[in-house]
Amino acid sequence: MLFLYICGMNLSNDLLIRAAKGEKVERTPVWLMRQAGRILPEYRKIRNSLSGFKELVETPSLAAEVTIQPVDILDVDAAIIFSDILVVPDAMGLSYEMIEKKGPFFRTTIQSQKDLESIEIPDVEDKLSYVFEAIKITKKELNGRVPLIGFAGAPWTIFSYMTEGQGSKTFSKAKKMLYQNPTLSHQLLNKITDTTILYLKAQIRAGADLVQVFDSWAGILNKEQYLEFGMKYVNKICDAIDEVPVTVFSKGAYSTLHEMAQLNCNTIGLDWNMDVQNAKNIFNNNKTLQGNLDPCALYSDFKTIETKTNLMLNKFGNSRHIANLGHGLYPDINPENVKCFIETVKAYNYQNK
Repeated sequence: MLFLYICGMNLSNDLLIRAAKGEKVERTPVWLMRQAGRILPEYRKIRNSLSGFKELVETPSLAAEVTIQPVDILDVDAAIIFSDILVVPDAMGLSYEMIEKKGPFFRTTIQSQKDLESIEIPDVEDKLSYVFEAIKITKKELNGRVPLIGFAGAPWTIFSYMTEGQGSKTFSKAKKMLYQNPTLSHQLLNKITDTTILYLKAQIRAGADLVQVFDSWAGILNKEQYLEFGMKYVNKICDAIDEVPVTVFSKGAYSTLHEMAQLNCNTIGLDWNMDVQNAKNIFNNNKTLQGNLDPCALYSDFKTIETKTNLMLNKFGNSRHIANLGHGLYPDINPENVKCFIETVKAYNYQNK
């Protein structure tokens, strides 16, 4: 608690931290998933000068630069460190490639007990030092303007890539392992979870003011499976992180929202298909809700963006809320449309909500 208090005192804009903790805020804070990069020409200029995506992730000075770009250009209320969720399996000994226009690819996957024994819970300070260095540089350059968000992929989502080897519409190979070898599945999930806890704590030591856990593929599991192979491990992470506010974003986990209310976290991210009123009823203002405008709404004209954004804000009403999209920004969205969304949130009259 003392750490959070000190961080808040050092920030000129601590709206996000106060909103996450359920404290009074003058207006709804706003940031966007995947704001660091993708839509910004300034990002693409740096990205195109390098050999590939991983070079950018693993070069602390450049990762810090693109982390700060949306703060300077879009005027968001938080920065989120530029990195990738797959640095965790990479550090565990399962390296990946980022193939242009196709996404991540693992040449080796985990299919057997022998495969599992080939990966380790690493010394994260050593294997992921480039992430922590990027955080330190970013914190120095931000100079207390806004909080810095650290993040990691949830164990089930990381498991999906480590067993599937690449992105998938169904992740049927990953799900097959849950059915055919649940013991091995839990062993792998435990290794990922232990590594993730070490990784997030190291991000916090480096200067992250909040952390978010992304469970991008939660929605491909049924309720029973997600409780056993997904939320169980997210819960373990939440229980372990008590230094800073924690956000959990489980995309598509509609069937387990009631169970998510019991997670030891501050904020629950909602995707754009989740009903706001239903979520408010479930969480009963005991957690901050984050989201949840459809990212595709930002393809609209300014007037429509303003209307849709205000409608979203009206739905959340006087409840604890952090404005965001219901998923990450898409690369071809016009930055000016993103600015329109951010400015609309900031102009919203909080007192009359």
